[in-house]
Amino acid sequence: MEKSIKSSAINYGLYLGVAMVLFTVIAYAVDLSLLTKFWYGALIWIVIIVIGVLSISSSRKILNGIISFKECLGSWVLTISIGIVISTVVTFLIFGVIDPEAAESLKQLTIDSTISTLEGFNVPAEAIAESVENMEQQNNYSIGNMLLGTLIYIVIFTIIGLIVSAVMKRSNPDA
Repeated sequence: MEKSIKSSAINYGLYLGVAMVLFTVIAYAVDLSLLTKFWYGALIWIVIIVIGVLSISSSRKILNGIISFKECLGSWVLTISIGIVISTVVTFLIFGVIDPEAAESLKQLTIDSTISTLEGFNVPAEAIAESVENMEQQNNYSIGNMLLGTLIYIVIFTIIGLIVSAVMKRSNPDA
């Protein structure tokens, strides 16, 4: 990946990281329950995908409209990885270091939301109780769980990036 493509992807990764941090900080400051809402999570995913696409578009522009699948994917993965890592670090600092009580409140809000959702799908009470017990035993903001979550998100978004890269690649028409 050329230096200018790499620096462009890094810049978009920083933009993505700032955007994701803003989502987290706004939810933390305004209403923690936002972090349990499906639409809020979907909005964050949309922002991640849009910024990834913008990163590829910028790289394609730098290369005068011709970009390989590998260059597309490289731009995407670098952008997404930087953004997710920045978001993870700030989330860990907020919920794991600065305000662990907020993490416990968020856990309870998540449990309540999960119970409501499962009841809406007529899941048996025993299965709901088992799910709640598992959720209560987890520490979502431990370093290990945060690293695992980061890795999972990067893998998921890399899979999405494979599709986006296949669509956005442009070969040289003269070749």
